[in-house]
Amino acid sequence: MKPPPTHTCVNQLIALTLLLLVFSGTLGLGAVWVRQGISGTANRSHALEVRIADVERQLDEVNAEVAAALNPEALLRQNEVMRLGLLSPREIQVQRVSESPELRLMAKGNRDVFNVAASTTGSRNDPFSFRVVNASLR
Repeated sequence: MKPPPTHTCVNQLIALTLLLLVFSGTLGLGAVWVRQGISGTANRSHALEVRIADVERQLDEVNAEVAAALNPEALLRQNEVMRLGLLSPREIQVQRVSESPELRLMAKGNRDVFNVAASTTGSRNDPFSFRVVNASLR
């Protein structure tokens, strides 16, 4: 057995070196591309954060204006300026609600839905009679 000629080993070494350079170059370009994407995403995220902060600031301003407009003294001044002749409610006219107003209003609004079958009396042979069971929200 003869050893292979030396120029084939040199050719293989050059080919492997070129392949290694191409592979490392591809990895480098991939890293640059990923960093570019990260940078673009960071810029968009920063722009969104700036917009969110601006909207929160505007919302705080609107909430402050609403609070100032609903102030009892401001309402009394508006009453005098517009000459409406409205009076402040007396304590006997004020009704305090201890439970959740959302649940109370929902039950009040859906009362007719749950009481439909209670007002109608159907016989067992009537195919359109049904029984409604009242559901509790709690």
